[in-house]
Amino acid sequence: MASTRTMKTLSVLHRAAVRVSRGRVGGRLLGDPALELTTTGRRSGRPRVSMLTAPLQLGDSLVVVASRGGDDVHPAWFLNLRDDPHVQVALAGGPRRPMLARVADADERARLWPAITAGSPHYAAYQQRTTREIPVVLLEQAHDVGVLP
Repeated sequence: MASTRTMKTLSVLHRAAVRVSRGRVGGRLLGDPALELTTTGRRSGRPRVSMLTAPLQLGDSLVVVASRGGDDVHPAWFLNLRDDPHVQVALAGGPRRPMLARVADADERARLWPAITAGSPHYAAYQQRTTREIPVVLLEQAHDVGVLP
């Protein structure tokens, strides 16, 4: 597993490439659409930005996977959105939009996981590297879940 410093550096470089090119460079990663996820730091209260991929899109909702490459600990962005589900999402260099994050329950994960790994098999490899169950997160339009944008 890459160091946290390396992962943060790669995320900053990826985010810059996506912004400068308006999604033409870095708008897809490992075959999946890339997105910029802004959470609120659970300890600092400051905005925290992470570059992720969305292996599934369900209507206006995006599905992301808290894999951290199969590490034994959850990624910081996951811990942040678990504490405060109000997030901002910019898909492939597009405008940011408010969304609400929620962790898929056991039944949803059981239904979604095969579709995720069929299209993005690296997630299955990540799951094999760790004993923790890798969470699946749905990013839903804020207005779809009763919150005004």
